[in-house]
Formats: sequence, C-alpha cells, structure tokens
Amino acid sequence: MHVILSAILLALAILDLVLGTSFLVDPDSAAADFGIAIVTTHGESTLRGDMTAFFYVTALSLAWGAWKRRGDVMLPALGLFGIALAGRLINLVAQGPYEGWIVPVGVEAFHCLVIVLAMRAWGWPKRDA
Repeated sequence: MHVILSAILLALAILDLVLGTSFLVDPDSAAADFGIAIVTTHGESTLRGDMTAFFYVTALSLAWGAWKRRGDVMLPALGLFGIALAGRLINLVAQGPYEGWIVPVGVEAFHCLVIVLAMRAWGWPKRDA
C-alpha cells in the first residue's frame, strides 16, 4: 500500500508541476483551459504568479511527502486543494452546476482523498522530548 500511495502521489505531483509550468510559460492557454479569460497584463501576471505558486507548492509538498513517506509535509497540499474544493462546492450550491464541473471537482477531491489516506498511513514523525 505504501508503494501505491507513493506512486499516486508522485503522479499527482507531476500533474501539478505540469499545470504550474503551463501557467508560468503560457498563462493565456492555461487560463483558457481553466475557463479564465485574461483581459489585462495585471491579470496575466496574477495568473502567472499565483497559479504557478499554487501548483508548484502542491507538487513539492506531494513529492517530498511521497519520497520521505511523511504525512506532515503534505499538509500544505491538503490545505490548498481542500480550500479549492470547498470553494468549488460552495459555487455549485450558490450558482448551480456548469458544463464540465465534475472534472475539476473530481481532481481536487481525488487529491484530498489520496493525501488524507497517505497522512493516515504515514503520520507525523515522532519528536524527541
């Protein structure tokens, strides 16, 4: 089970690294894939910085956690994807479903599920008192 969790987490880290890099290199195209339209240079800069940071921090957190098999280092990734999932669910309640909503909600829910499973399996390192 530990090897499978590590493999899934590393695959998710690679996916997040690719997504982050797409926002860094070509924010216009990446934004369009997320249903976002860039209308100003300020918006492009925001997406390039914020979305790259979101996905890179998640990728680093997942890869490090999978490599070391430590649940504590995956807490940032869980926080980021948990809040993103909560925001999408709130939007579904407030605005109703939209075409294609299941994919981003599913990806975020899957991230959260795998991270929680890994955290429960690996836990936190013990500290010397």
